[in-house]
Amino acid sequence: MAPGLLARLAAAQALSETLGLSRPLDERLALLKTQIKYADLDARDLGLARSIATVALRRLGSIRRALAGKLEKGLPKKSGVLEWALVAGAAQILFLDLPDHAAVDLAVRAVRLDPSAMPYAALANAVLRGVAQDKAEIRVAADAHSEDTPAWLATRWRNHYGEAALRRIVEAHRREPTLDLSVKADAQDWAERLGGELLPTGSIRLETHAAIPELPGYAEGAWWVQDAAAALPARLLRAGPGQRVVDLCSAPGGKSLEIANAGAILTAVDRSAERLKRLAANFERMRLDANIVVSDALTFDAPAFDAVLLDAPCAATGTIRRHPDVAWIKKLGDVAALARAQAQLLDKACALTKPGGTLVYCVCSLEPEEGESQIAALLRRNPDFRRAPIGLDEVGGLEECLTPLGDLRTLPFHLARATPRQSGLDGFYAARLGRMA
Repeated sequence: MAPGLLARLAAAQALSETLGLSRPLDERLALLKTQIKYADLDARDLGLARSIATVALRRLGSIRRALAGKLEKGLPKKSGVLEWALVAGAAQILFLDLPDHAAVDLAVRAVRLDPSAMPYAALANAVLRGVAQDKAEIRVAADAHSEDTPAWLATRWRNHYGEAALRRIVEAHRREPTLDLSVKADAQDWAERLGGELLPTGSIRLETHAAIPELPGYAEGAWWVQDAAAALPARLLRAGPGQRVVDLCSAPGGKSLEIANAGAILTAVDRSAERLKRLAANFERMRLDANIVVSDALTFDAPAFDAVLLDAPCAATGTIRRHPDVAWIKKLGDVAALARAQAQLLDKACALTKPGGTLVYCVCSLEPEEGESQIAALLRRNPDFRRAPIGLDEVGGLEECLTPLGDLRTLPFHLARATPRQSGLDGFYAARLGRMA
């Protein structure tokens, strides 16, 4: 098999399954390794497949528009892998630093391997050569607002945040995110050792593409990977030594690590035993302790805690910078269904918070039904709780990230740095509440 071909085949299949089955890209890529066809897919090829598929999803609308302009009669019916070989090939030509001729050649080879697509090998060659010839014009004409964002999401964000913010959100989604780390201690020292920037929020930001386990400090458990915005909600608990804290829906565990690192007596709850294995592995590497419980949060029972963190399951539209598949696999109906589940989880979280205790609710979503509206409804139905406004010093002085009511609301274009590449945050909402004693 030609060098690089297996990676292109993996990217095309992962794209097909992600969009066809509405399943996460990471899940589909992980499953490829279980197939005999991809037994020889090494870490480098898997990384390349991930890069191709990720940029294809990040710029899917632009890519489809470019391909449509070269397919005079549209995409042939029953053409097998053709569509996804073209999408993967165009992603490489337009948005990755890879040779055009290799992208064209390997896409054509992939088409020839599929009996249903094989009759269209010449078409694939002509289409991708045309894309390569016109790539400068295609890039200039691409509009993130109208092409690379599903219409239902763009409409919602325009209505809630305004036209100017919408455009800044979708532009931020086009950029490759940096690698953010949370450290156990000595953040400035680790920033210097890793060649990164210490952000005002306390996280370290790196531009590296190196394998994470190869970075200094990984093996000894000096830090863990976590977006700078995701690091904030657990800190808002202000939990310390001796305090009993529960993290509901805790896997994969970044926020749990924040709590344990503060010295609190932590119980980490999640209904997924598999996801908790990853959490347990991270706690072992970080040399931190937690009581790990496999349980649905709604049925979990324990004496009330000093502090409760509820990082609720959500539409995850705040993570599109890092997971562009979210934009294409989530549907409008998902938001309403998740909002109903979040309300139930919030009521449970309230019950687990002792009088005088603290509850922090957060979601990595840009949708108001999952954030601001949830807390407004909770406070109406539960008079024992009051909002405990978040202070500017608790978010690194980032005034743009606080709402007038004192909640946290980060947007993908927040935290502007020296360059666009160094800028940005995941979209998060968090509210801190106190239970009356």
